[in-house]
Amino acid sequence: MKRLFTVVGVIGWFVLSDVGASYSEPYLPTDDAQVLERLSLKGADPIARELEALRADLRRNPRNLETAVKLAARYIEQGRSEGDPRFLGQAQAVLSPWWSEPTPPPAVLLLRATIRQNAHEFDLALADLDNVLAVQPTNAQAWLTKASIFQVQARYDDARRACRRLARLAASHVLLGCLGDLAGVTGQSAKSRASLRAVLSGPGLSGRERIWIATILAEIAARAGAIRDAEQAFAEAFKVGIKDQYLLGAYADFLLDLRRYRDVVSLLRSETRADGLLLRLAIAEQALNLPALRNHTTELAARFAAARERGTTVHVREEARFALALLGDSKRALSLARENWSVQREPADARLLLECALTARNRAAARPALDWIKHNRVEDVHLQQLARQFQEVA
Repeated sequence: MKRLFTVVGVIGWFVLSDVGASYSEPYLPTDDAQVLERLSLKGADPIARELEALRADLRRNPRNLETAVKLAARYIEQGRSEGDPRFLGQAQAVLSPWWSEPTPPPAVLLLRATIRQNAHEFDLALADLDNVLAVQPTNAQAWLTKASIFQVQARYDDARRACRRLARLAASHVLLGCLGDLAGVTGQSAKSRASLRAVLSGPGLSGRERIWIATILAEIAARAGAIRDAEQAFAEAFKVGIKDQYLLGAYADFLLDLRRYRDVVSLLRSETRADGLLLRLAIAEQALNLPALRNHTTELAARFAAARERGTTVHVREEARFALALLGDSKRALSLARENWSVQREPADARLLLECALTARNRAAARPALDWIKHNRVEDVHLQQLARQFQEVA
């Protein structure tokens, strides 16, 4: 799913994505003393010290809203950085005193919308954001989050209106990033790329903002077939030096399209917590006929089966790609791709649906994605190539 860029307010900065690195749904601990896993943070790490200080404050006063919001936001950011869904569960647990209230505080609603967005509960997330904006109509983060969700749903006019509300509420590069992302999927690729390049060359961007803008630019350039420009934009994002799971997934997909499989293995061999990244690693291992593929395929199958047992739909895109690329089960893959398309409609979703329908030689199944490409004048070399292939399908 679309990265969700957080620019203002209590959350700080956070991008939540499912396109690049799909999380499992958050596991909600029932006991504050329960040890889930010894995480990679070291005691001397500044982030670990900050988290511990916030946890200590919250233990003394579990209903301290300011501390709870800060701690939940830091957990969400760590989940984004590490690709570990348990941080999202911990964030939800921290917010539990207010989670089920009829009218939670706006700061809690904003965080709850972020967590619900990650779980693909888009309508609930949008309802939370509407409630925030009813109280705080100038909340830039709520408008930007709405724009992100609307774009995932292919509600581009709604997304554009939400972006434009940022004109007087956030820095100009936030507005341009929001609108540029939209333009890149609605037939204005060249204009979008020029605008985003200008933003990157200008002043005032934080490191996280630079990653956000550069990754959007890289993806749009890659879809347009401008490989060198895409490579340069990805390099600009990585140069910041901040770990970002969405960036890893987007770059891995770029490398897979170029058949640079060994580069994918080097990039992702230590990034196996996030299902989407493990999937991309396994696809590269398959191409190289590496022995690790067998264990990784088994692991992915177990993760998807467990998710299905829990009734979650967070993994549908990745499960469809897994069924098609690693299991060769075109019937199952197509069923999942169609299920996924009913929830989210981005270029990656259209490509998956077309690839599955083409493999299954099912032109009717491809029609929604083909109509979406035509109606929105989507500029994507891979999608156009797939569309042409359907002309040969009986």
